[in-house]
Formats: sequence, structure tokens, C-alpha cells
Amino acid sequence: MKDWIIYSIGFLAQILFSSRLIIQWITSEKQRKVITPKTFWTLSLMASFLLFIYGYLRLDFAIMLGQSLTYYIYIRNLQLQGQWRKFPIIVQYLLFIVPIIIVVFYYNNNKIDLELLFQNDNIPFWLLVLGIVAQVVFTLRFVYQWIHSERHKESTLPMGFWVLSLIGAGLILTYAIIREDPVLFVGHLFGLVIYARNAYLIRQTND
Repeated sequence: MKDWIIYSIGFLAQILFSSRLIIQWITSEKQRKVITPKTFWTLSLMASFLLFIYGYLRLDFAIMLGQSLTYYIYIRNLQLQGQWRKFPIIVQYLLFIVPIIIVVFYYNNNKIDLELLFQNDNIPFWLLVLGIVAQVVFTLRFVYQWIHSERHKESTLPMGFWVLSLIGAGLILTYAIIREDPVLFVGHLFGLVIYARNAYLIRQTND
């Protein structure tokens, strides 16, 4: 596949991720406290799917790992907000099944082609480890958010979410610079600003 198509998929995913942050940021600024709008999780789910495809086409395991870990957390938050039931039944089933279909197509001669992912000449092993650690840290923010939301039975974005966002985004930004990946660089550079602002708003609210 041509590079411009692959990068277009990646940038579209980052545009959706950035859009969710902009909407969340504007809504929070109006209320002077951190708000989680209903569109946040819908855009997250769409963007996650596209970025997973981008990672697969780039043979970048770190990106694929990060998105696969958060995909169903996005769905769960949609359920907590009461938005999931508004999706047509066929769409709900497709969103659940599509990741499984991707895994099936991910097989090469009936086995996962691990060599393509872990022996990519463009990604030395130490850089792959950095990317994986960065994605895991970045993903932990949603695990933390999910546990917090389940306890309170409400989809919210607590302070811990934004702290982990800042740390994870910083690591991914470092990975993107070394990897020379414009998609990750642009997306996470923009995100750092909003993560810091949301952390500030929560601190001001708590004070």
C-alpha cells in the first residue's frame, strides 16, 4: 500500500483523537471543571480502530498494542454514559466483532507473523521496548479511568487519568521523534497541552 494512504489513515485517526480533546477541552473551559462530553468516547472508538489499522500497516507493534488495550474500555464508557444502546444493533455487533476479524486477517499461513513485528529493521529492539512501555503507560490511564468510573458508576476523567496522560504522551512523543513518525508526533504534541490544562482545572476545582 502506498505511504500516502497509510499516513492518511494515521492522520485521520489523530484528527479524531484531537477532535475529542478539543470538544472535551472547550466543554470543560465553559464549565470551569473537567467534563466528559458524550462524543468523547464515540470519537475515541473510531480513532482507536483507525490507528490500529495504521499501526498494522506500519508494522508497528507498539501502536497496535496500545489501541487493542483501550478499544473495549471505550465501549464500556459508552455503556456507562448510556450511549452504547443508541447505536444500531448491527453496528454494536460489528464493533465487537471487527477486532476479532482483524486478528484473523493478522495471521500469515495460519500463524501470526511475529518476525514482521518484532524484527522490523526500521525499529531496533530498544526502540520497540520504549514504544511498548510508552503505550502501556499511556493505556494505563484508561485502565485507571475505567476502574474509577466503575466504582462511581459514572464515566468521568479523574486527576490520575491526566497525570498518566502527561507521562505516557511524553514517552510516546520521544518514541515518535526517534521513529520519525509524523502521525504520533503531531497527535501527542497537541495532546500534551490539553492534558496539562485539564490537570490544572481539576487542581483549581479541588482547591
